[in-house]
Amino acid sequence: MYTNPKKVGLISGPLAFILILFFFQPEGLNPRANAILASTAWIAIWWITEAIPIAVTALLPIILFPLTGGLGLSETTASFGHKYVFLYIGGFIIAIAIQKWNLHKRIALNIINLIGTNVVNIILGFMMATAFMSMWISNTATAVMMLPIAIAIVTQLKDDPNTIEKENLIFGKALMLGIAYSASIGGLSTLIGTPPNLVLAGVVEETFGYEITFAQWFKFGFPISIVLLFICWKYLTSFAFKFKQKQFPGGREEISKQLKSLGQISYEEKLVGLVFGLTALAWVSRSFLLQSIIPSIDDTIIAMIGGIIIFLIPTKNKKRRLINWEEAVKLPWGILLLFGGGMALAAGFKDSGLALWIGSQMTLLDGISLFLLVIILITAVNFLTEITSNLATTAMLLPILYPMAVTIDVHPFILMVSATVAATCAFMLPVATPPNAVVFGSGYLRIPDMVRVGVWMNIVSIVILSLFVFFLLPILWNFDPLVFIIPE
Repeated sequence: MYTNPKKVGLISGPLAFILILFFFQPEGLNPRANAILASTAWIAIWWITEAIPIAVTALLPIILFPLTGGLGLSETTASFGHKYVFLYIGGFIIAIAIQKWNLHKRIALNIINLIGTNVVNIILGFMMATAFMSMWISNTATAVMMLPIAIAIVTQLKDDPNTIEKENLIFGKALMLGIAYSASIGGLSTLIGTPPNLVLAGVVEETFGYEITFAQWFKFGFPISIVLLFICWKYLTSFAFKFKQKQFPGGREEISKQLKSLGQISYEEKLVGLVFGLTALAWVSRSFLLQSIIPSIDDTIIAMIGGIIIFLIPTKNKKRRLINWEEAVKLPWGILLLFGGGMALAAGFKDSGLALWIGSQMTLLDGISLFLLVIILITAVNFLTEITSNLATTAMLLPILYPMAVTIDVHPFILMVSATVAATCAFMLPVATPPNAVVFGSGYLRIPDMVRVGVWMNIVSIVILSLFVFFLLPILWNFDPLVFIIPE
């Protein structure tokens, strides 16, 4: 059913395309670049208004680019087979196997059990477990998996006669928000943790031929996750919510009960855990260890090796493999199409000359403090993604931010990484991220609860991300923010 914004978007997208293609002829913009600009306007409007499913909108370049002469069909469709699409596929196949054999639940429950079982520590345990799992499997799947465990814990508190009145409702709100926020925060840690990270890697390689490795992203993203997670936990348990009851009656027993219900770790869990651990180790050590032995090894090749091995290993009873195609086919194909659409836009911007033209229009930004520009960009993207897809937003913005950076004489990493990390940190609304929607569906939260707590988390994340990008990113990635030389 079409709502009014969708109806407006449905009409205004093609209308903007026609107006720009036939009536917008600015000086210095060649016909190919104009065609890409017109197509991008149509795609952006449909992405923002979600006039049709955003993954379907991502297919528009295959039609519009060749027909308007902006980019050839072969070049456009090649973007949908970008190597980072296959990195995500390999990683997701391993994630599906982890979920299939319940390894993720065992890891999560053991982390919660290890941290402790008073009210504040249980929230920390849930947040650490959620963040860790979200580093490797989709944040949506992580939130869905953690939700029933959390509800069981909240119910245990509610049913205990020693519980202070309404304390379980306060605890329930804090726990649900902790799960949602940590699912997003954990995804910042790794290249495969959240889709915008991979879009950044793909656009960077497409536009100036530099590879952001798994290890390189990890040494920047992981510290951000640690800092944000700790601040988020302190904020939720000391400021956003006040707990009169510090001890949790029956909490340890409930966790133990859930662990016991899983039984002894199975043969299949051990094998999946081994493949997962070796794949993660290979990703992290590739640039400083593996490449000295196998020079042509790549993060995508590692992901494919891990994914294919999962299909090869039989279960203990030899009746099936650790994963079969019927299970693997549940891959999030929509996200893969969005990757492709984002890569096609980047290729169109570069090859047609549109990127250079946009850059030449950005002279007004010359002279603005770079730190102020980073704060403005992170703030704008942060609040924009409260109502738009973070993946679609990064796919739209990154090809524009590259020429903008070059024009104002700053390194593109500063602006492109700013937009990427900001897109993942939307904490206010149920529609902002899938984890927010998942916990909202639990019934413990209302929209005013999410807005009241989330707006401060947005502000905190804007400050933390701005400091990390401006001060630490150039040191960790070895580049000068004011000089565009691709780092070694």
